[in-house]
Amino acid sequence: MSGTQPTVVPTQVPQDPKLSPMPPPVKKKQPYPFYLGGVAATIAASITHPLDLTKVRLQASGDKRMLESIKKTVRTAGARGLFDGISGTWLRQMSYSLCRFWAYDESKKMIGANQPDSAPWKLPAAGMMAGSIAGVVGNPGGDFAKPPEKRFNYKHCLDALFRMVREEGPSSLARGVGPNVFRSVLMNSSQLASYDFFKSELLKTPYFSDNMACHFTASLAAGTIATTVCSPADVLKSRIMNASGPGSSSTIGVIKQSLANEGAMFMFKGWLPAWTRLQPTTILIFLTLEQLKRAVDWKRGDL
Repeated sequence: MSGTQPTVVPTQVPQDPKLSPMPPPVKKKQPYPFYLGGVAATIAASITHPLDLTKVRLQASGDKRMLESIKKTVRTAGARGLFDGISGTWLRQMSYSLCRFWAYDESKKMIGANQPDSAPWKLPAAGMMAGSIAGVVGNPGGDFAKPPEKRFNYKHCLDALFRMVREEGPSSLARGVGPNVFRSVLMNSSQLASYDFFKSELLKTPYFSDNMACHFTASLAAGTIATTVCSPADVLKSRIMNASGPGSSSTIGVIKQSLANEGAMFMFKGWLPAWTRLQPTTILIFLTLEQLKRAVDWKRGDL
């Protein structure tokens, strides 16, 4: 007698959660301290300060021999003479640069520029927002660019701030804020945004990883873009300040006269010296900033 075999339904054996653990939750990366940009810029500016100071002294004296000027400074004032005005440099970097890096990061978050699929225009827009804020914050400056007989000879940056407020009124701290904000907008929308852009593009290639070679290349490109973008504003500023004659100091008058005499390329006169001056600072800032970020990651255990 034949019969049908009963269908055997396999029983479901529950999996032991210990044998197949759930994937760990993705750890959200904490933001970096807001002051890292200011610290990086202060370190970079401290390294390049003797060269910047020598450049200003050469402009005031009309001499063209940088090495001789450095030797003269060391003979008359010692090695410390190369760091005259360093407190003013520190004040500017820990106000202007700290603010611009912090405002840039916050602006990127605000408009979504830090997302992988964000529109290309958002990085420059974040740089413009940061530049407009930092230009106001970092506006007060020293007087080392003036001829020696016209300097106020402040003892240090705090003495300069107190004397400016006491002798010239609080409004003196805002003197020249318009041109400074304009240049700050140009600088930050080009330098900071282009560094992020070039770094991101380099990391997409098989030739670069997130190391110093990538940071150096991106900062080199960023310094070139920033020099090119800021060159017209710097040239116009210098020519307006040096113009003479009735009506010759107006922006429109300077542009018309320069276009008629030299053509449109007048806006890039002095590009190479400007690039030579800006490039070391740009490279040092971003290399230092990236190393500070790595130090923070190491301390947090994220490396």
